Amino acid sequence: MALQAHALTITQVEASFEQPGRVEIRVQIDLTPFLGPGAYHALSVADGAAQRVGVEKLLPEILQGLQLYAGADRLQPVFEGSVLPRGTPDDFLDPMVDKYTGLRFHATLPAGGAPLQLVVAYDTRVPHPVAFTARVPAAGIATTDMIDTDGAQSDPFDWAAAAPKADPAPGASAPAPEPPRPPWYRELATYLRTGFHHIVPEGTDHILFVLGLFFLGITWRNLLAQTTVFTVAHATTLFLSTYGIFSLPSRWVEPAIALSIAFIALENVWSPKLGPGRLAVVFCFGLVHGLGFASSLQEVPFPRHDFLVALLGFNFGVDFGQLFIIGLAFLAVGWFRKRPWFRARVAVPCSLAIAATGLFWAGQRILFYWF
Repeated sequence: MALQAHALTITQVEASFEQPGRVEIRVQIDLTPFLGPGAYHALSVADGAAQRVGVEKLLPEILQGLQLYAGADRLQPVFEGSVLPRGTPDDFLDPMVDKYTGLRFHATLPAGGAPLQLVVAYDTRVPHPVAFTARVPAAGIATTDMIDTDGAQSDPFDWAAAAPKADPAPGASAPAPEPPRPPWYRELATYLRTGFHHIVPEGTDHILFVLGLFFLGITWRNLLAQTTVFTVAHATTLFLSTYGIFSLPSRWVEPAIALSIAFIALENVWSPKLGPGRLAVVFCFGLVHGLGFASSLQEVPFPRHDFLVALLGFNFGVDFGQLFIIGLAFLAVGWFRKRPWFRARVAVPCSLAIAATGLFWAGQRILFYWF
């Protein structure tokens, strides 16, 4: 399991229409909210029978949180099996490490061919956002809908015309219709929220980097210059990497991100003024962070239609999360920025704490990837 700097915990639900009259359901879910890290690790190393019993105890709550409907009829998924993650106890304690359990179900479809929808229940412990993918493999049809709040539901997926039939007419070859696509502005709003969630609350290391920028002389000129350069840089490599034009392996990117946090914070201590050198450093580190964002996007099932809209939405969501962190920091300590004691008592100690955290993460990631 890779230790990732920009991990995004996302629940994935896939409904696949492969046989007449039934739907195959696959769920990728992190069980930490249900079990806690210790019990989750213990279940992952238990024997097969104990794993099945442990997972089956959680299924009622999971299926209550993730409800599939065909019209007004709620489907009753039949559990087939599971695959649990592997890792050390420290991996299960680390929020940056993926710990997804794969669950397999099938369900009988009611007569009538009503469209399929996923409903995420209120007060569920299922991690958000939830990516719901519905597909008909034989027809080459697939749609993805992101659900990021309790009590929300996906768009209806009209599967009846495209799914395999029990008794197909000889020689029939009518093209399967594409299901209706959600409007572009809904895709934009959905991925804006996903990008924001990727920073707040999940992007701990990105938050520390932004705070490192914040503590270099708290003036709007300094903040605007640094955040603009950083945004342009990480957007550049995010797009290049997502489109397959340029990328680097995680073994280089993840330690570099941690070292960038430490460097920026330490520079606040020894060189507390904004200059061209600082902006060049921020730009270079922004390029690295963009590669980290692109790595995390491998877990996000972007729609094939309106792909650019979804990618832009995610990037802007990241930027809004960044501005949100700066706003909170300014509200917390910005009032005192002109006091003579501010640098010695606030900016320097906070920068040193950020640097220490970055160095610790760098050492952790170097050991993980290289040894």
